[in-house]
Amino acid sequence: MKVAIIDYGAGNIESVRNALLAAGARATVARDPEAVLAADRLVLPGVGAAGPAAERLERSGLSEAMVDAVRRKGRPMLGICLGMELLAEQLLEFGRTPGLGWLAGEVVHLRDAGVRRARVPHVGWNTAEPIGEVRRFFEAPERMRTFYFCHSYTLVLRDEGAVAARTEYETPLVAAVLDGTVFATQFHPEKSQINGQRLLRAFLTWAP
Repeated sequence: MKVAIIDYGAGNIESVRNALLAAGARATVARDPEAVLAADRLVLPGVGAAGPAAERLERSGLSEAMVDAVRRKGRPMLGICLGMELLAEQLLEFGRTPGLGWLAGEVVHLRDAGVRRARVPHVGWNTAEPIGEVRRFFEAPERMRTFYFCHSYTLVLRDEGAVAARTEYETPLVAAVLDGTVFATQFHPEKSQINGQRLLRAFLTWAP
């Protein structure tokens, strides 16, 4: 099985690759469309600003390769943090930038999502409460469903059916989404120790 981490200049590649190795997969790094299309499973990681990241994906041809591999050919993909936010139609960070458009919704600042008093960014450990069939990614007691978050923006969806897990941070926030062969998390499984390892192993054996 060929697992590829999509490198579009958003960083965090090595920590994701090391986490996947610990979970049982030797992942390669995909920096061009051909490498994306050659993979059996894809991981879209990322930290930083959403707008420039979306523009780099588009300019490099990686976004079109992802559409071909994931949306047309049905290959599983895991999005992480910024990699989840990029799935939205619109990214409202330092202006308005089109996202990949795979999910009907937009990414807004936590203050605009109802976080009034709590510290922004949302940094640290928090619980992800799974919803529906996505429970296969969280097959553990509640103490094993805590993950490491680090974000100032959050995904707001028009179709609640895509929400796979929520977390409470003064208000309910989307912690994970499931859409076809795409599973994505706002938290960082690669920084979430044994809980993150469980989730990565579930992704590696997932057959949507």
